[in-house]
Amino acid sequence: MSGNDQGGAPSAGMARQYGDSRKLAARARLHREYAVAETPWFAWVAQQLPLRAGDHVVDIGCGPGWFWASAADRLPDRLALTLADQSPGMVEEATGRCRPLPFGSVAGRQADAAALPFDDGSFDAVIAMHMLYHLADPAAGIAEMARVLRPGGVLAVTTNGAGNMRELYELTTVFGGASSEPMAAIFGFDAAERLMRSRFGNVAWSRHPAGLRITDPEDVFLALTSFPPGETASETQQEAFRAAIDRAFRQAGGVLEVRTEMGLFLSRKGS
Repeated sequence: MSGNDQGGAPSAGMARQYGDSRKLAARARLHREYAVAETPWFAWVAQQLPLRAGDHVVDIGCGPGWFWASAADRLPDRLALTLADQSPGMVEEATGRCRPLPFGSVAGRQADAAALPFDDGSFDAVIAMHMLYHLADPAAGIAEMARVLRPGGVLAVTTNGAGNMRELYELTTVFGGASSEPMAAIFGFDAAERLMRSRFGNVAWSRHPAGLRITDPEDVFLALTSFPPGETASETQQEAFRAAIDRAFRQAGGVLEVRTEMGLFLSRKGS
């Protein structure tokens, strides 16, 4: 997961989730600690982005800026980076993390992804990592991102497929969770391909080749109770969830193998 996990007009629950990075960190830990991949997620995304030295880039739903901090030395020189998020706390954290890094410039902006506070044609690239599924209307968000792109500019979107971490989501049914990636039903691989092609007339996508080998059941519990419905599950439901996790680890011999489905979609705006 990217760490950029917020956007749109949040409910009170969304505001609690993304006021700062603490809850997001519990989910990101699974990928940071247990990913099995030839190239880590952030580095892989950085390799795919068609950026050039000096480009003006905006990250919509920037979260705490983990991607840029991780990938700074893999990106072209002198990028003019704007970090935008609905949460002022996330913007503050992201800009504080990125300003000491070797970017041409770093600016922060509180922004609603469905009504971006930028002029038409302001950016060479728009990045939206794992956030469009938070919008009430992802197509409207993509339209806004297309508007602020310069002709020839690129929109880069990341999201999850329906099979992402299915082995973990199946365990959450004890407290009413979905048995598959819940965000993919809103904006998964199929929707990303369809909506971006509809807006731009072109889309290219690739899937990150990776999986997880998880060795600590507590990290599974903390990650999947960091957001609803696990976050609001009763004590009895959470105890049942712990039991389900422990049973899954025993059956797997102490190491839980989990499939991931994370992809990057690229569309270029016509001249």
